[in-house]
Amino acid sequence: MSDKADKAASPQTPAHRLVRYGEDRGLSLTEKIGHRLRRLQYRSFLHGLRLRGRFPLKLLAAPPDLWPGDPAVGRALMEGRLEYMGISITTHGMRFSAIRAPAAWLEWLHSFRWLRDLAAEADHKKGAAFVEPLVQRWLSEYTKFDELAWRADILGERLMQWMTHAPYILSSEDHVYRSSVLNALARQGRHLAQTAEKTPEGLARIKATAGLMINGLLLPGGESRAHKGAQALERALDLFILADGGVASRCPEEQLEILKLLLTVRSVVTERQAEEPAGLTRAIDRLVPSLRGMVLGDNHLSAVHGGGLADKNVLEHALKLSGVSAKPLKNGIYSGFQRLEGGRSIVVLDAGPPPPGRVSQTAHAGTLAFEFSDGLNRVVVNCGGGRGTALALIPDLQQVLRASAAHSTLIIDDTNSTRIRDDGTLGKGVSEVVAVRQESEEGVVVDAVHDGYVRRFGFQHRRRLYLSGDGMDFRGEDRLVPARRRGLSLRGSGNVPFDIRFHLGLGIEATATADNQGALLKLPGGTVWQFKARGASLSIAPSLWIDAQGRRRKTEQLVLSGEATAEGAVVNWSFKRSAKQ
Repeated sequence: MSDKADKAASPQTPAHRLVRYGEDRGLSLTEKIGHRLRRLQYRSFLHGLRLRGRFPLKLLAAPPDLWPGDPAVGRALMEGRLEYMGISITTHGMRFSAIRAPAAWLEWLHSFRWLRDLAAEADHKKGAAFVEPLVQRWLSEYTKFDELAWRADILGERLMQWMTHAPYILSSEDHVYRSSVLNALARQGRHLAQTAEKTPEGLARIKATAGLMINGLLLPGGESRAHKGAQALERALDLFILADGGVASRCPEEQLEILKLLLTVRSVVTERQAEEPAGLTRAIDRLVPSLRGMVLGDNHLSAVHGGGLADKNVLEHALKLSGVSAKPLKNGIYSGFQRLEGGRSIVVLDAGPPPPGRVSQTAHAGTLAFEFSDGLNRVVVNCGGGRGTALALIPDLQQVLRASAAHSTLIIDDTNSTRIRDDGTLGKGVSEVVAVRQESEEGVVVDAVHDGYVRRFGFQHRRRLYLSGDGMDFRGEDRLVPARRRGLSLRGSGNVPFDIRFHLGLGIEATATADNQGALLKLPGGTVWQFKARGASLSIAPSLWIDAQGRRRKTEQLVLSGEATAEGAVVNWSFKRSAKQ
């Protein structure tokens, strides 16, 4: 880093220290045993008696779904095929309980999320003729508790889908069928009242409690469920949403999903002219600026911790519906994300520790990785995530995408900065990240350090980033700093290899300079950035990137390779946009 960068950014904000709580601990043995006992209880005759109650005769309202579906999936449905994640199931003669498919596909099936896609293609009359027989078939197979179909988060989502698409499933003049649907809505709501808060914290619990609240608001006699759901939803939000609007899982795509759920709840509250819970308003107000802070120049979310780019139209729709006109969050002192802006350049840095074990099933080991965009073009990226796409069904690829090497950061000896356990959660590694931010009209500097390699290699990784005010000069410094305790180095003997990876965005042409210390990067549209490095050797290697549709795309990466001695290592690098552009 140059003196210019050091002098440009002032004053300095106080350093913030983020510590990973819970580290690699998942569910306790007591929690696991309790979960198994509850499953046995839900299958009992006594639990069936608890679900008895008043038979509702109608819905009190049928608020429309706020979110657009996929017309292509809807067309396939009207042609008799359920298509998702690259798997197609014929609906003719289909038995729900006989379908053998990956868990993610079955979750989608039983959530009835595909009603949204059907609504995007067919009107109520045509859609009802197709979907009502499927609903009737589902009811005949799942009258009683089923571990997957009645799982609280899936159940909560299904109740929301059935009620917001009521014209598609309650248009029949068959009173027996209508009564069975309405009775099922009530019985499943009563079950959810007993199970929603026993769901693992995070998005799953928020889905369950939101479904419970909506169920109570829209069914006669559901006042107690609505009240209980509102209170449970507030507690779930306070537990999972951080003070600056980030979420405990650190996944922006989950933030968007939660915002969509809350806006759906708010629309139902408005429709029923009920009182909006204070926690609901508070959560929406927090989520919006944090989400805006994770958006790059192409109007897609940054791809971190399992989240993909997400549909930018849905994102824009959600932000608009929120009614919150807040600026993007730049300094995430709780969520750990830093946003640097200058001219048309945007950088999003992951300057926080990984999420705790119990909410890390899809999280990545990418501490201090960044994504960098110039206008609509992503220049430097992480390889991405595969949530909700066919890629989610490829475990080996998911492991690759979660690895530190799939992120634009420094990696020691091809080792993840945080361990990815066999059960999918994140284990030991980064436990603390300290970050300092400095800003002025001339530019912004973020200085951050993590301890993920201290135990295994005796080094802290320190990364300093600088972005000029005009956005034409982006540079960084990566240091491996020997960790010391009571004056003694934790390093052993021998040099340690490291790589600093810069995965390039789609369509970027990289050409190495003659001295192998730099490269010219030509962006789609003709803009040229010059990359230079000092302190390591440069190579250009193949890479991959997951686009907004969840497809694998071939790209390239710049790799700076070197060895750290007992004294550590220092590598400086820079991206400068050609002044002619």
